[in-house]
Amino acid sequence: MRIRASVAAVTGALALSAFAVPAAHADGAASAYRTEAVKIVKGAHAAAGKQGVKGVRGGTPYDLNVTFSQFKVAKAVKVGTTNHVATTVTYTLTHGADVDITADDFLNGPYLYKGSFDTPDNMLFGDLPATCKVVTDTTAKCTGKIDIYPADGELWNSDAGGWKGGALAIAYNGQDEENPDLSKVGLADKGGLGSTLLQRYSRQTVNASPEPVKKGRTITVTGALTRANWEDNKYHGYTKQPVKLQFKKKGASAYTTLKTVTTDSKGNLKTTVKASADGYFRYSFAGTSTTPAIDSTADFVDVK
Repeated sequence: MRIRASVAAVTGALALSAFAVPAAHADGAASAYRTEAVKIVKGAHAAAGKQGVKGVRGGTPYDLNVTFSQFKVAKAVKVGTTNHVATTVTYTLTHGADVDITADDFLNGPYLYKGSFDTPDNMLFGDLPATCKVVTDTTAKCTGKIDIYPADGELWNSDAGGWKGGALAIAYNGQDEENPDLSKVGLADKGGLGSTLLQRYSRQTVNASPEPVKKGRTITVTGALTRANWEDNKYHGYTKQPVKLQFKKKGASAYTTLKTVTTDSKGNLKTTVKASADGYFRYSFAGTSTTPAIDSTADFVDVK
């Protein structure tokens, strides 16, 4: 489910859809979280001058006395074309003495957003709220996940690159979750807590031929660098990218770089070298902010 910013009018309103998970990926409890949070979001929009929402009484959530710190997320998250990807986020939640974070109707969780906090281009959340371990009367250590389903159209290729981290908390305070009085519901929402790279998963191949080959003869080394396309769920060539051709002599412990080759308009690689000794060839891509580094498997050539 892709969350667009075009309907956002209130800071943090979109973030409340943290529990608005695709029903196909959520158990019954998670589906309930989605329903509840959507009502809060619509209520917040109504308070910003939009049309009211049936089943939600008036009012806006009050500022919940909760803050977030020590937000930690992976430096990079690699996402392919179809497989579900989950990355763990940890943070410290600090709250006032009047906030009961152990209540059944207290929810909190991390999220990632692309672009600005007020009007993000896209947002990603976990299937379930975070779990927290109480440390003191006013602090807890929390762990949550960001769940990504590329096959469901959650991402566009333009989403690759830098994302920021945020966290939110909702306290229903015993309100009827089917028809809450929003003025009695607490909300805390904070962005800019951390950062990560969301990258299009990459693949690298290599083939050195002929095999075997006489010493001094020419070896042709081909390959292809491809990366995930989040819009058609296929892999396409990554064009005009520098890739290192590396060689490791049989018995050696490390590769040496022979030359740098640039991928063509289809992501293909092709170059030649002279056969000198038995060994392994590979292509090595250093990566970019949108695409992770990748080494091909090694291709052994027997030199006679």
